[in-house]
Amino acid sequence: MSQNEYDVNLRYGVDTQMSLAGKVAVVTGGLGGIAMAANQMLLEKGARLVLLYPAFEQERVAAIKQQLGEEKVAYQVCDVADPQSVATAFSAAQQCWGRLDILVNCAGYVNLQPATEIAFSEWQQHLAVNLTGPFLCSQAFAQRLIVARHGGKIINIASQAASIAIDNHCAYTSAKAGLLGMTKVMAKEWAAHGITVNTLSPTVVLTPMGEKAWRGEKGEEMKKLIPLGRFAYTDEIAAAILFFASNGSDMITGADLMIDGGFTIW
Repeated sequence: MSQNEYDVNLRYGVDTQMSLAGKVAVVTGGLGGIAMAANQMLLEKGARLVLLYPAFEQERVAAIKQQLGEEKVAYQVCDVADPQSVATAFSAAQQCWGRLDILVNCAGYVNLQPATEIAFSEWQQHLAVNLTGPFLCSQAFAQRLIVARHGGKIINIASQAASIAIDNHCAYTSAKAGLLGMTKVMAKEWAAHGITVNTLSPTVVLTPMGEKAWRGEKGEEMKKLIPLGRFAYTDEIAAAILFFASNGSDMITGADLMIDGGFTIW
């Protein structure tokens, strides 16, 4: 066979069971609605977890430990927008399980306001949590994987709002659109190290926060703009996270997967 020919009968070796045995996943915003659905799936597939959460959620940790246990889950306070806090958290995560393989950037912040009414402090908060946080965490994660000389997966939770204009989303959209661009550059720079970087862009997800924000007539009007006619559930986003964490997605990097019921195809 010449060097210009390929054996079309060869297979990469995709694991259709999506096993994550031996893998360690760090999940930021690890106590949130999407994160908790993802935590359950990652655990079911054999992964060990490090859940990063802000200090103001400390009172929830005891209940989460009862739900997920501590045998395969570690819990670590982290301000994702603070470089020192991130460095400390990722060093602790690596020390806890001896390696890192998967990063899910789930930490998020949203406060919807017309563009003319956004206070500078609100603008900064959106950028800090939704863009600076994923940057710092991805950087800390990748630095450690490059030293360890093994590949890994970074999964950033973006939003349909990153790709289409929605009223009152100016600060949120700006941060999430920046996340899409950041993801592409990281994907290109780190591909040589076997690190893939992708985003998921959900529509409204029925987390406790999402349900509260979109209940009633406002939500009914929003659903009319979604061809499938409904909002997303947390396990649907978790299933996409699981796919990007598994080896079946090894050829995908720098991509954005819309999970929006067709909202952005109009």
